Amino acid sequence: MNANTAQTAPAIDRPSTPVVPTRILLIVGAVAGPIFAAVATAQVLLRDGFDLRRHPLSQLATGGPGFVQIANFIVAGLGVLCLAVGVKRTITDGAGRRWLGPLIAVFGLGLIASGVFVMDPENGFPIGTPDGPAATMSWHGIAHLIAATLAYTGLAAACIVLTVRMARRRAVLAAVLNAAAALVFLAPVNPAWMSIQVAVNGLMAFSWTTAVAVWLLRSGHGRERSRA
Repeated sequence: MNANTAQTAPAIDRPSTPVVPTRILLIVGAVAGPIFAAVATAQVLLRDGFDLRRHPLSQLATGGPGFVQIANFIVAGLGVLCLAVGVKRTITDGAGRRWLGPLIAVFGLGLIASGVFVMDPENGFPIGTPDGPAATMSWHGIAHLIAATLAYTGLAAACIVLTVRMARRRAVLAAVLNAAAALVFLAPVNPAWMSIQVAVNGLMAFSWTTAVAVWLLRSGHGRERSRA
């Protein structure tokens, strides 16, 4: 072995250190949901003319103060992407190891896109908007609808993957809860109570992401490798 080989060999064998520790990614993923819920709730209470019985949370992104909800979507999406990376690093063996992280990432990307592409004003909100649905849906309104649909489809698929994983580990309660969440996310939207249904789905979605992040944090994030 010559001098050059001796100098380069340690660099080849040296394990790479992540720029952001996995624990930090999981903590960010855990707090993304509560922050989104707090900001959205404050707007529901403070925005004049907003009625959750008629207006979905996404409509908070319209009007003058709409930038707050736009930022709320984007920040929450970034937090979910952090969770996706943390899950990918942590769950490296067993059922669902290849799919769980990417599917959570689909949800995160969908949230970001939902903030970038704003839905149309309608049903009298913001104040001054004609009552009733928008006469025609704009291109960004269509993009918002597609982004939201893809986001919840990805999250439902992640719940199904985790259901299979938990069932194989004989964690019956966790499997049942994940299966129930998937059914809720895949349920068709009823126009009669669409805004309430969307709010409930959002609450369940962020409860799920927070629960997954806390579960991995409490398991010691690296311990999953040896148990799966």
